[in-house]
Amino acid sequence: MESIFENPVRADVDWQKIEGLLKVLGAEVSEGRGSRVRIYLNGVRAVFQRPPPQGETDKGALKSIRRFLSEAGVK
Repeated sequence: MESIFENPVRADVDWQKIEGLLKVLGAEVSEGRGSRVRIYLNGVRAVFQRPPPQGETDKGALKSIRRFLSEAGVK
């Protein structure tokens, strides 16, 4: 959680750890088309694209994850 909300925004957070955190928070995570992942948490839905094989998110994706978590009431 700290690495997601850390400033400045990081570009090396492992996607598998983000998915794991979402599941621990109670999110429903399901596969979408291609590399897309559908996430539902606390009444909020989002679709994210998994990063390339190295598995680390870029800054833009991490900002989107932050926004999603905030909208879902996670602090």
